Amino acid sequence: MKIIKTQHKVDMLNGKITNKLLLLALPLAMTGILQQLFNAADVAVVGKYVGRVAMGAVGSNSPIVNLLVNLFVGVSLGSNILISQHIGKGDHEVIRKAVHTSIIIAVLGGVLLGIGGQFLAEPVIKILSVPENAFDMAVLYLRIYLIGLPVIFLYNFESAILRSIGDTRTPLIVLSVSGLINVGLNLFFVKIIGMSVEGVAIATIVSNFISSITLFIILCNSKQDVKIDIKHLRIDLKILKEILRLGVPAGIQGMVFSLSNICVQSAINLLGVDILAASSAAYNLEIFTYCIINSFGQACTTIVGQNYGAGKIERCDKALRITLLSGGICFVISAALILFFSNPLLSLFMKEEDSVSVMEYSLIRLQYIFFAHIFSLFVEVISGYLRGFGMSFIPAVCSLVFICGIRIFWVYTIFPKNLTFSGLMIVYPISLGITALIISISCFIYRKRFKNYSFKNSI
Repeated sequence: MKIIKTQHKVDMLNGKITNKLLLLALPLAMTGILQQLFNAADVAVVGKYVGRVAMGAVGSNSPIVNLLVNLFVGVSLGSNILISQHIGKGDHEVIRKAVHTSIIIAVLGGVLLGIGGQFLAEPVIKILSVPENAFDMAVLYLRIYLIGLPVIFLYNFESAILRSIGDTRTPLIVLSVSGLINVGLNLFFVKIIGMSVEGVAIATIVSNFISSITLFIILCNSKQDVKIDIKHLRIDLKILKEILRLGVPAGIQGMVFSLSNICVQSAINLLGVDILAASSAAYNLEIFTYCIINSFGQACTTIVGQNYGAGKIERCDKALRITLLSGGICFVISAALILFFSNPLLSLFMKEEDSVSVMEYSLIRLQYIFFAHIFSLFVEVISGYLRGFGMSFIPAVCSLVFICGIRIFWVYTIFPKNLTFSGLMIVYPISLGITALIISISCFIYRKRFKNYSFKNSI
């Protein structure tokens, strides 16, 4: 089969894997980091110019925001996997249908969740046990953020489409520009106009709108098979079924992380405003290392997907080993840098009079989470490897049972006996360590079957 020629495509079927992996993963990591900077900028600006109560209100929304985004990022992985596999096979028609179906899924899904979320915003914030003095601001921020879900989801699906052909640079460049706009609008709405959490929420929506529309225009003007043609924007039911088969388990896995974090967040909220603010500040640093880990997992999915489609199973195994090693090195470097510069970095998120107690609790969280991220690397990369073969169900089940299950059990049975911040944070390395072990064993069992696999077109 003739392989598709693309302007920015990385040839993942031939040559050394390491450099191709880094060409995919590093821009993808920077893109994830910039996305998180949207929320980090929100937290930093309200923390500096409004106060720790507003910072806690915005930070308390992070698990909810991540739950929604992770759901559709996971579903967008279905598009990434499907397109990657058929690039390896050279099936241009399936690629075209998958691209246009994906765009419709993103917009419709964002609209439906955005509308439905308006009715659930207040009850969800109540479930999180947000302190009373931060409650109204937390609800307001969430309601405004939900309005922007269609453009947020659209950007993630567009990125998945480009990622399937090896182009992670374009989303990075676009997001860099919109990220600067987001920071500028945050300062304008909060510092100059005098708005509170509503100002940073509006800034986030505007910047995401700019990034999603820019990528849409770029895809409309592409000369490749991933080109968007307005007249072809319709849902192909067979393609939709396959995207959902591949993507929904990945979305569930992402949601499991967020659901378990919501459970932990509700326990954090019971420990007072200082710990709530500290946890929010630390989260906006630790998420950078997770973005790096997650980017290697997604890059592994793309490389394995294309090579599986082309029938190169041995190259898939090699990609797994190289991804674990490369991802581990990048994680250690990034975590060491954050810990070394933790004091000045954390001070960005708080007023000087709040910094002593908040800083102490923030450092406690960082230490536990970075230890947990060692296990998270194995979970993300091995999950990405399995997804490349179209096996999204196994990592989703492992995450549901061992990450979500252990954390919920811990919060409601172990934590009440030791109501300390450290007693709560220890659940992260425990749950991820057990999950990493189980998913590694599962991969070892199933990889023997991959040797006899040939790509099956279910479209």
